[in-house]
Amino acid sequence: MIYSVDVQITAPVNDTEVTDRVADAIHNLFPDAEIEERPGELLAETHSMEQLSECLHRQEILDAARKRLFENRQGDSFSFDLKKQPAFEGVVTFAVGNPSELGDLHVRVRVEEPSVEEYIDHVAPPTEEGRPVDTDDR
Repeated sequence: MIYSVDVQITAPVNDTEVTDRVADAIHNLFPDAEIEERPGELLAETHSMEQLSECLHRQEILDAARKRLFENRQGDSFSFDLKKQPAFEGVVTFAVGNPSELGDLHVRVRVEEPSVEEYIDHVAPPTEEGRPVDTDDR
């Protein structure tokens, strides 16, 4: 299946932070992202969430991820926030509640093909007893 998605990641960069480290946090989860520096923030765009999906599988947090991804669905898009520090370590930690002091990575995904539900199923497949049900040849 060919997926057509536009992924936009915005990350605030505080005066106390090193811009390159924030860029590394984005690249650790979205290695193909093209990053543009703007005043006080980084804006990144990519067309793949494969690395993020691999992290979700490796960390065995597919159920939690599915819940988070489905929570903020609107039409052909969904969004979620990730904590910067774990992302810098290549770890996916969803930001819930109050944003962290340094701000979070805000990820917005617009799905052109197939549907939002099918794409979320691809990134974070449903599980039974903690194991992905439809592994999509992973």
